Amino acid sequence: MSDREIVVGETTSGTDVALPVVQLLTGRGFVTGKSGSGKSNTASVIAEELLESGFPLLIVDTDGEYYGLKEEYEMLHAGADEECDIQIGPEHAEQMAELALEENVPVILDVSGYLDEEVANDLLRETARQLFVKEKKLKKPFLLVVEEVHEYIPEGGGVGETGKMLIKIGKRGRKHGLGIMGISQRPADVKKDFITQANWLVWHRLTWENDTKVVGRIMDSEYADRVSDLGDGQAFVQTDWTDENVRRIQFRRKRTFDAGATPGLEDFERPDLKSVSENLVGDLERISERKERERNRVAELEAELSEREQRIESLKGKLEDAKDVGDAARRMADALGRPDTIQAELPTGGEELRQLHEELVELERERDDLAEDLAERDERIGELEAETDRLRRRVEELEGERGEPASESSGREESGRESAGGMSIIEGDGNDVEFGYTPNHAKGDEGAAGVRRSEPIEGDGSEFVVANEADELEELLSLPAVAGGLEQAYSNSRCGEPAGRTALAALIRDGPLETDAVAGRVGRSTVAVQGLLSELRSAGLVERVGEGTYDVADDVLAGLSEPVETE
Repeated sequence: MSDREIVVGETTSGTDVALPVVQLLTGRGFVTGKSGSGKSNTASVIAEELLESGFPLLIVDTDGEYYGLKEEYEMLHAGADEECDIQIGPEHAEQMAELALEENVPVILDVSGYLDEEVANDLLRETARQLFVKEKKLKKPFLLVVEEVHEYIPEGGGVGETGKMLIKIGKRGRKHGLGIMGISQRPADVKKDFITQANWLVWHRLTWENDTKVVGRIMDSEYADRVSDLGDGQAFVQTDWTDENVRRIQFRRKRTFDAGATPGLEDFERPDLKSVSENLVGDLERISERKERERNRVAELEAELSEREQRIESLKGKLEDAKDVGDAARRMADALGRPDTIQAELPTGGEELRQLHEELVELERERDDLAEDLAERDERIGELEAETDRLRRRVEELEGERGEPASESSGREESGRESAGGMSIIEGDGNDVEFGYTPNHAKGDEGAAGVRRSEPIEGDGSEFVVANEADELEELLSLPAVAGGLEQAYSNSRCGEPAGRTALAALIRDGPLETDAVAGRVGRSTVAVQGLLSELRSAGLVERVGEGTYDVADDVLAGLSEPVETE
């Protein structure tokens, strides 16, 4: 992964500009520019390219403008609005960090819908903290994207606990693999400790004097004047991994729906968005419901305990009053010298005292029982939290149970298919024949591709036949032209060897196929298979022939040909 790059735009001379993946995922970035200059588009382009290559990330969306990424990529959209995949609060922070880091689920953390800013702040702070804590052990390259970063780490005002956590990630996250990209339209309002520690910066058009002064201090005075003349999508880019200090780049337009575009008079049509696994969301919702029930039960017990304590205090008051009455009666009897009268009255007063005392003892016993019940509930809550952890680890297994991989034996109904290289697979009869391809001009002849036969097919002097169905998969995938690249692909992805072999075999037989279709064949998530296909593409085994659609590479098909000598 250390050599992987993503193309985000081009220079003024038309040369493609590529940024290294590891530097983006683990570094400290700052993207700025006035409204409409292209800063959010740049962040979306970087996100699209990372997702396209199979790398997850977590985007803190302060304005609800990133959900358009779900038009092409499977992401968990979590927040407070009903349009989110799931409604969450600060108590879900650890779950979000686990899904993003341990289960490779890209997350849009939409904080725009929370009416109480403290709730949104707590959610972001706890999520960032959980990412930092878990990355100490995992050390997995991962990028945290934060929009409107000046709201959390302002230059002029005090920095709260959330801002301190973000600054901590900026200072210490890189050595653990946790990177951060802060976005703001007012660099003058962002704490300079954050900007000066960034190792890659993108400066879009800025016109306010205070902002251009920041450009002059960080870059050079000449750029303080030039930055105001940049066009839409243009930016000066500083990186510490290139010899060239500053490059002027035209970033490409994002491919996915622009949810942050300024509304116009034309009709607004929301695109079809991809949804995450129902099992994943269902488990999260059940965990939330269970925790809510436990919280409600604890509240009920606390209310009941409070009521009991109030009753005990009331009875104690009555008991004290009764004791005072009894003492007064005894004193009066002694003073009057009428013991017979006192003896007649005391049993009644003594019985009332006894009953009050017994009721008091019983209520105190009930209070102790309730306190013990509350302690047991606290222990049960701890057990439920442990169960929550187990359910999270089960999410990926549940996701895999949605469907079994397509059987290799189902194969293709057609025994051959035309490739872009002008060759067609044909089958043999399984009797001492080798496999390979026949030229397409033989397809009109008797015994063309798709018909089992043992007779040679006349063409250009070579016959090409495919082995019987039982041996086809193993022999095809064992060819030197395929085996090396296949091993490289599944080693660098989250899918193992069986999934990699099944995916490539499916594309050889039935391609081109969409990512979802390949995921159905191998029984893995779309996110995981997207990463596998990206690695197969890097290895030169498959090609991207359309939006989310892949096919086996032409030169691989050509490399599968093996001429069979005839008598």
